[in-house]
Amino acid sequence: MHNEPLHILLADDDEGDRLLFKLAFSELKIKSIVNTVNDGIELMEWLNKEVDTLPYLLFLDLNMPLKNGMECLKEIKSNNRLKDIFIAIYSTSDNEKDMDETFYNGANVYITKPNDFNLLKQILEKVVMTAYKYQEPGMIRDNFLLRI
Repeated sequence: MHNEPLHILLADDDEGDRLLFKLAFSELKIKSIVNTVNDGIELMEWLNKEVDTLPYLLFLDLNMPLKNGMECLKEIKSNNRLKDIFIAIYSTSDNEKDMDETFYNGANVYITKPNDFNLLKQILEKVVMTAYKYQEPGMIRDNFLLRI
């Protein structure tokens, strides 16, 4: 894969989910730098900083205060500088309407948060491999819903 560490960003308002996410990545054999933000406002401030390195992968929770994940997704995809970031929706929602709406607004993959830590690690590894394999993915809904 890459020799440089992958820059991963998680936007999630749940502190426990952020901690588990970082722990899961630390146990994977994927060289990565994981940053987290607490809400949509903080996410957009982070992405709009004038930095050289945008995240390779953005994991985006839908249900966040201040600015929700759907608002962030639309804003990111309408921004020429940010629109090519691979976005994995990372939500507790398994609502088909949420899945359809995020798909149509440009998310690359939809993950329902697992309750099992080992399953979380499997999912995160699969998302990284999917992002690497499909850096210019076609909009195919079967590839959008990640189920293990």
